[in-house]
Amino acid sequence: MGENAIPLDGAAAERAMFYHGGNLAAARLRFPNAPEPWIDLSTGVNPISYPIGFVEAASWELLPEATEIADLERVAAQTYGVEDPACVVAAPGTQALVQILPWLAPARRVGVLGFTYGEHARCWGRAGASVETIEDLETLDDFDVAVVVNPNNPDGRLVPVRQLQEAARRLGARGGALIVDEAFMDVGPSDASLAPLLPERGAVVLRSFGKTYGLAGLRLGFAIAPVALAGDLRAALGPWAVSGPAIAIGRRALADADWLAQTKRRLGADAARLDSLLQRAGLHPVAGTSLFRLVQHPEAHRIFERLGGRGVLVRAFAEQPNLLRVGLPGPEAEWALLAERLAQVF
Repeated sequence: MGENAIPLDGAAAERAMFYHGGNLAAARLRFPNAPEPWIDLSTGVNPISYPIGFVEAASWELLPEATEIADLERVAAQTYGVEDPACVVAAPGTQALVQILPWLAPARRVGVLGFTYGEHARCWGRAGASVETIEDLETLDDFDVAVVVNPNNPDGRLVPVRQLQEAARRLGARGGALIVDEAFMDVGPSDASLAPLLPERGAVVLRSFGKTYGLAGLRLGFAIAPVALAGDLRAALGPWAVSGPAIAIGRRALADADWLAQTKRRLGADAARLDSLLQRAGLHPVAGTSLFRLVQHPEAHRIFERLGGRGVLVRAFAEQPNLLRVGLPGPEAEWALLAERLAQVF
């Protein structure tokens, strides 16, 4: 642990594991006798990353040029089917955008569709909004800002894109906004994104880079918004918000359509393989995407504990104690080790 790191006690470690995926330090504290190596299936990040290749020294040594960031946004626009690159804003991860938007588009009432990624509600709440979870898309018309995660995390629910487009127009007509978080859209249907259909006002689309490309530590994401709001987002992020290596790698990866197509096929096959492995252990996935599977079980928290004791970290939810989200193993050796540990647990 670093000199300035905040130490975790047992209770804090347990809270950390239920707050976000990927907290192996907390898992090791919570399960000190678990065998190494840990198998971290808690994040929903592609475990086989894009091959970053060579990155020129200048990307590390020099501040990024505005033209380099603009070129990254141009490539992202092409990849996401956005006609005007001025609508695309590069950011150091979509989480940064989730935290900035409530201060750029202040709202009194915010509606979030369904049980989903908790940072949306937390960030709007910190900005002073009253936040409600809503189960019906049309009910979101009653709010100043509506938030839809599509595909949804953790159940993979997809709202038809034409319904989102209509909702955005209705909200925009009265000065509201629809925020669509498409963090997992890279692995979704090719025609399911709102980005190419973005209306002139009333909608913002967020796209994650790190999840599908397996480079979460690079911290890169994008907002797609009407030009005026896109300009406000750039100003709020400030100069040099995206690092030189992130620009170089992101530009290369987003232009690599062949890699993405092959990866989508592999992830689909791996998700089916994981379903079979879980089913043999008596756990039956009920939903998800090809980057994560959702298991429903009346003793989900007990299973979470048993898996943790064997060095397998999955995602549990304090608000939904009957659910577990399980990500994909990576190398073949990890698949074999997971099968071995599942057999020990069940």
